[in-house]
Amino acid sequence: PEDTIASRFRLSGLCFLLQILTIILFAAFVRYSPESSSAGRRVAACPRCLQTHPSTSALPGFRDVHLQALLGFGLLVAFLGRYGPGSVAISILIVAFAVQWAVLIQGFLYFFQNGKIYVGAQSMVSADFCTAAILISTGAVLGRVNPSQMLLLTLMGVTLFTFNEYILLSLMGISDSGGSLTVHTFGAYFGLMVSRILHQPHTDKRKEQQDTGHQPDVFAVVGTIYLWIFWPSFTSATTVRNNTEPWAMLNTYFSLAASTLATFVLSPVLYEESTLRMVQIQDATLAGVAVMGMAGEMLVTPFGALTAGFLAGLIPPLGFRFLTPVLRSRLKTQDTCGVHNIHGLPGILGALLGTLLTALATADAYGGRLELVFPLVAQGGRTATDQALYQLCALPVTLLLATLGGCLTG
Repeated sequence: PEDTIASRFRLSGLCFLLQILTIILFAAFVRYSPESSSAGRRVAACPRCLQTHPSTSALPGFRDVHLQALLGFGLLVAFLGRYGPGSVAISILIVAFAVQWAVLIQGFLYFFQNGKIYVGAQSMVSADFCTAAILISTGAVLGRVNPSQMLLLTLMGVTLFTFNEYILLSLMGISDSGGSLTVHTFGAYFGLMVSRILHQPHTDKRKEQQDTGHQPDVFAVVGTIYLWIFWPSFTSATTVRNNTEPWAMLNTYFSLAASTLATFVLSPVLYEESTLRMVQIQDATLAGVAVMGMAGEMLVTPFGALTAGFLAGLIPPLGFRFLTPVLRSRLKTQDTCGVHNIHGLPGILGALLGTLLTALATADAYGGRLELVFPLVAQGGRTATDQALYQLCALPVTLLLATLGGCLTG
């Protein structure tokens, strides 16, 4: 009981301190962007922000991305029998703090001018991308850390995510609009390294999924439907510009469809259950969107999106059947929600696919889009091969930052 009282007061005190800190920082630095041409130039410093026509509103994209972060991820962790309701509450706590902290950290890098951070709908979209990565990370340690520790993980994770994103998108000039590397790969391996440092012998949480009742499965159904509705908007939130065809949205839908079928191909073969559990379809859906994060806005073609989605959909069932037991026994990595199979490996596959498509990019194939997808290539600063090498180098950079940051945070 004394432990419980101490942990309650610890959480209460930490929430109070963090909120007061952010209020003070917001009061000192954060202002709304003025509606002027100078605001447009200010926003352009952020690589996740749209270069839209002045009349184009960012609010629909922000709404979809925010719903995805809150409802999609919130409901997806409810399938865990023992931790379901508490996990949803912790997800909302993480979103509430991560958005505030991300606005500040990203603001100092992208929106800082004349001693102030100027925010608008675009900076909120960018903050929600960051929040999504942190929610992925927490999936690896769910049920084994308390809410206070989750807040500290969020504090460190948001800072490291922003640093990684700044290196990749601003310094290296990488094209990763949907976040195969910055969101899925970073989030998964950051969480896995925290989990490895916090390893506790003789516990196996993944098996608890087998003991899920009807209600958690209903949550998984609703969460998966939210993924289908809103993730194509999430992937394309920073890519749909002016009146161009939304390739990222269409490619994500094709990938989702193929990855879901892939699970129905493999799961009956690998598992003895006669009917698929909703959690498996949910895993396939996430793998399908992770693989399209980088390649979505590129010229994948519908056939390519279906192929990539199908390959990504094979990863979760194979991973849970063969790879997860090895990681657990050999590397002592506990992974409550299986983020390695659902986000990590499909994210790496998406980065490799994006690298291949970058190498094949030509002005004839992309037309006016080349300026939007690969601005440095369009301006003559790099060849397509150079850009592809940068895209490829971004993968080890992300893995290094995620693993070192995860060790430090753990």
